[in-house]
Amino acid sequence: MKKNFVSNSQESVRMFRYDWMEALSKVHWTVPLYIYVPVILFLSWLALYVEQLSVLFFIGYATLGLFVWTLTEYVLHRFVFHYVPKAKWALRLHFIFHGVHHDYPNDTRRLVMPPSASIPMATALYFLFALLLSGGELYAFFAAFLLGYLFYDISHYALHHFNFKGEFWKKLKKHHMLHHYSDATKGYGVSSSLWDKIFGSDFDKK
Repeated sequence: MKKNFVSNSQESVRMFRYDWMEALSKVHWTVPLYIYVPVILFLSWLALYVEQLSVLFFIGYATLGLFVWTLTEYVLHRFVFHYVPKAKWALRLHFIFHGVHHDYPNDTRRLVMPPSASIPMATALYFLFALLLSGGELYAFFAAFLLGYLFYDISHYALHHFNFKGEFWKKLKKHHMLHHYSDATKGYGVSSSLWDKIFGSDFDKK
């Protein structure tokens, strides 16, 4: 992704003419917690107590959900958010979705996905997975899938604004900062570098 400059400001650049559209593009980093933690707990309750899914099967489908999320995160970031179209209107859309984040990576209000984008996306993915799973299996799978998304969203904010002492977080932050400040064509994994290693888009950390 080509960028003209990278701002170190934590302020938000205005993107829309209308105030209501501008407001929908910004969100405090804690908002996804308020929205998705209750949904995750509700889906888990449906799976375990309504559908009577065994704990063993719940863990199995939840593990699958987390695994699928890591791949979804990688695919979306690499092939959707970093796809640069040629048409002017499409370039504008690209900037709104992801380009602005690379130009203003420390913007405190645009580091987690706003509900205006995440809720429709989550709903569409739920119905997509509902074509393959149903009942308790679907609820367990999607609860963990959302948990993976939540970890991604909150950790993305943390990687930009927190200083870490733990080795895991320091490595994860280095991986993401290299994506922003060294080479945006590598390091697409945010919450994990697993798929970068598998698909050859990892950095040479040496």
